[in-house]
Amino acid sequence: MRIAYLVNQYPAVSHSFIRREILALERQGLEVMRIAIRGWRDQALGEEDQFEQKRTRYVLKGRTFGLVAALMQILATSPARLAAAAALVWKTRRPADRPLAVQIIYLLEACRVLLWLRAEKIEHLHAHFGTNSAQVAMLVRELGGPTWSFTVHGPEEFDKPAMIALPEKIARADFVVAISSFGRSQLYRQVPHKQWSKIEIVHCGLEPGFHQNVPAGAGADSRRLVCVGRLCEQKGQLLLLDAARRLVERGVEFELVLAGDGEMRPEIEGLIALYKLEGIVRITGWISSDQVRQEILASRALVLPSFAEGLPVVLMEAMALRRPVISTFVAGIPELVVPGQHGWLVAAGDVEALTSAMLECLAARSEVIDEMGANARVQVLERHDIDREATKLISLFERTATRLSR
Repeated sequence: MRIAYLVNQYPAVSHSFIRREILALERQGLEVMRIAIRGWRDQALGEEDQFEQKRTRYVLKGRTFGLVAALMQILATSPARLAAAAALVWKTRRPADRPLAVQIIYLLEACRVLLWLRAEKIEHLHAHFGTNSAQVAMLVRELGGPTWSFTVHGPEEFDKPAMIALPEKIARADFVVAISSFGRSQLYRQVPHKQWSKIEIVHCGLEPGFHQNVPAGAGADSRRLVCVGRLCEQKGQLLLLDAARRLVERGVEFELVLAGDGEMRPEIEGLIALYKLEGIVRITGWISSDQVRQEILASRALVLPSFAEGLPVVLMEAMALRRPVISTFVAGIPELVVPGQHGWLVAAGDVEALTSAMLECLAARSEVIDEMGANARVQVLERHDIDREATKLISLFERTATRLSR
């Protein structure tokens, strides 16, 4: 079966789970065409992502001539389809988080993608994220393209469902994937009960190469905690710095690594200076997947005090690497992390609870950290094996094809 993946930006340091999914599908015999809106200029990529970059077609690469030429070709060959797609753009224009001009550009992008899919005889189109990539995929279908589906990760899609026409996308898609039971429940809220059956759960997964050859007990003697994620409001790094300051005031010795970058970096750096945490806290900036792995391996535990989430892949990664986690009772996280067995969960926004959890983690005996890490590894490998999850996706692709052939 020949399918295509459509992503806004691919590859990306924060999208390793998409790469893993694509490669797992290919291991099971599918042919996967990679299409991204942007991402061909990204430099901070690991070796695997650099290889993926060369295999990806980019919709916006080159001059706008390609988009206009695609539009004119569709206009000449399928004017009724183009009119229907334009009507869909008009229908979803309000409320919208992007101006009408940008949504018209999505239509041009869809024309270009459609021609690529036809040339490669693609049978199904799958998009990741319910934002602009799903918008383009929906328009491709309206233009006469193949069946389509999309994966919703959250929390952005859950924050503004009407603004991104999420109910319309769910209604028009052949099926929709949620990455957790919580995510599925949020999609249920957007559509009538009769459409619930098209919403499926497929977890993000890890490939064996990521978590092989990790010795037990390697991080139990470390005094380092690592937080991996974009520096943004939803990840809770400002609260984490408040907790770090409280630990310092109590005389606790530790290190804290913020692995990532983002729009809140200046504010975070300012707070580090205000709290005099320069010798305690280090910001790495954007780093590759391999470097993230090394940062986790050098730590005692991963801490992620998120205010909003889907189900963070970095929690899976840390657990697979035998590291307990400190996180929050948010979204799909409690589906994966059991407090006391795999780490600590605290109420989101509760700085005292976060401080106490970090203190307990740093004070715990090495044997306790080892046991939690071992339990965490078993839990995540049972729930998030990428090849098993890819098999679920393939069955959904094949079921869609079978239904259409009847």
